[in-house]
Amino acid sequence: MNSCVLMVEIISEPELRQTADNLEVSNMMVEFPGLRSEDPSARVKAVGWGSLASEISEKYHTGDRVVIEGRLSMNTIEMKEGYKEKRAELVISRIFPLASSHSSYPSQSLEPANGVNFQSAPQPSAPVSTVAEYAPTPTVNVPETSAPGNYTNEELDDIPF
Repeated sequence: MNSCVLMVEIISEPELRQTADNLEVSNMMVEFPGLRSEDPSARVKAVGWGSLASEISEKYHTGDRVVIEGRLSMNTIEMKEGYKEKRAELVISRIFPLASSHSSYPSQSLEPANGVNFQSAPQPSAPVSTVAEYAPTPTVNVPETSAPGNYTNEELDDIPF
C-alpha cells in the first residue's frame, strides 16, 4: 500500500495551473525535519488535483504548517543536459492546517523532540475505525507449568506462531 502522512512546512507558494483538459493542479514545495536533530531537513514537491488544488492555492501559503496525507510517486525528469533524474512527488489526497504565520493558530515548531511529535495534528470529527476493531483477536493456548517461563520443547511446539 502506498500511503504517506507528513507534517510539513510549505516553503514555496502553491502554484495553481490548469491542464489541457481544464483540470486544476496545484504544486508546492514542502519541507519536513529529519527524525534526529543531526539529520537534515528533507524537501519534496506536493501536488493536489481538482477541487483540492484550488482549495490549496486559496487557503495555504508559504510558512504554513500542515499535515498532508497522500501517496508517493517517483517521476523521471529529462534534464536539458541530456541525463534523466528521478524525483519524488507527494500526490495529496487530504490536507489539514496546523500552524501558520497567516492564521490564528499558535506557532509551533516542527522540530521533533525524542522522535516525531504529532500532538498538534487535528482530531477527527467522527470516530475513526481501526483495523483492530475488525481483526479477530488471536488466542494462544499456553500450557500451564509449575514455574513461569519453564517450558519444555514439546509444550512450545504446541504454540501457534
